Amino acid sequence: MASAAAGSKFQSFMNHPAGPKTVFFWAPMMKWCLVAAGLNDLTRPADKLSVSQNIALAATGAIWVRYSFVIVPVNYSLAAVNLFVGSTGIGQLARIWQEMLLIQRTRSDEANGYETKR
Repeated sequence: MASAAAGSKFQSFMNHPAGPKTVFFWAPMMKWCLVAAGLNDLTRPADKLSVSQNIALAATGAIWVRYSFVIVPVNYSLAAVNLFVGSTGIGQLARIWQEMLLIQRTRSDEANGYETKR
């Protein structure tokens, strides 16, 4: 009895419109690599990060989260991964912005004759 219920749940999962037999399942799985790459960029200095790349990640993340709820079947795994893609892009943009402010403040202090420690 229990194995029949487990079998039917497994069959439901396999035959779901967004199940592993479809691109709706595998596309979000592969997109997690973008999240991993963004998290790996946390180890890089902020001045080495690309503004345009992170704007693209943030924008596509936001756009695709919305699209994930519009398509049929609604794809919650696609929405989740794109939420993280967008968040990673926004986080990196925040790091870049902080670095730019620090550089600007340092240059301003040096121009005014102040010694700054970095």
